Amino acid sequence: DETEFRNFIVWLEDQKIRHYKIEDRGNLRNIHSDDWPKSFEKYMKDVNCPFKIQERQETVDWLLGLAVRLEYGDNADKYKDSTPDGAKNADNTAKNAEPLINLDVNNPDFKAGVMALANLLQIQRHDDYLVMLKVSFLERLTQDAIAKASQSKEGLPVALEKHILGFDTGDAVLNEAAQILRLLHIEELRELQTKINEAIVAVQAIIADPKTDHRLGKVGR
Repeated sequence: DETEFRNFIVWLEDQKIRHYKIEDRGNLRNIHSDDWPKSFEKYMKDVNCPFKIQERQETVDWLLGLAVRLEYGDNADKYKDSTPDGAKNADNTAKNAEPLINLDVNNPDFKAGVMALANLLQIQRHDDYLVMLKVSFLERLTQDAIAKASQSKEGLPVALEKHILGFDTGDAVLNEAAQILRLLHIEELRELQTKINEAIVAVQAIIADPKTDHRLGKVGR
């Protein structure tokens, strides 16, 4: 129901997500306005939702996952030691050792993450999210990419906390991922600059006058 859907979005923002200041929620709260879809689309962009306004099921899953993360962040001490009733006697050590074995495919965060990747890679959707993750994504990997990923590359450990990201996503995990991606990007830029410098030197060696002494800024004798 359209009215219930809009009320649900307003409730999530008012009670859990709270991305906007109270005085800035007027357009979103005006659920009977003809401009509400535009306000909702702007809201999705503001909270960095990866889905389009037409993808309601995926959007709902994603917003619920965001709400849960924020709820946990506000009450971490309350929830950190909580366990599901049916899992109190489970072997937590074995669970932690093989997290993919105990992956909850019905988890809204998992579904939203898979759909975001599918949209990014332009992969055809499948009703089974786990199948989409295991099969569809693997089909997009080329042999070159697999070979490159298999190559071991030694390097020095990096302390992420010493590198300023410059912005805040509102999620500690996303912040850390963004820092890693930025460092990798800087490394690639450095490799590119090195290759450019080598190319310039090679060209100069071919076209330069042997009598040129670039250190003195003179050409010829």
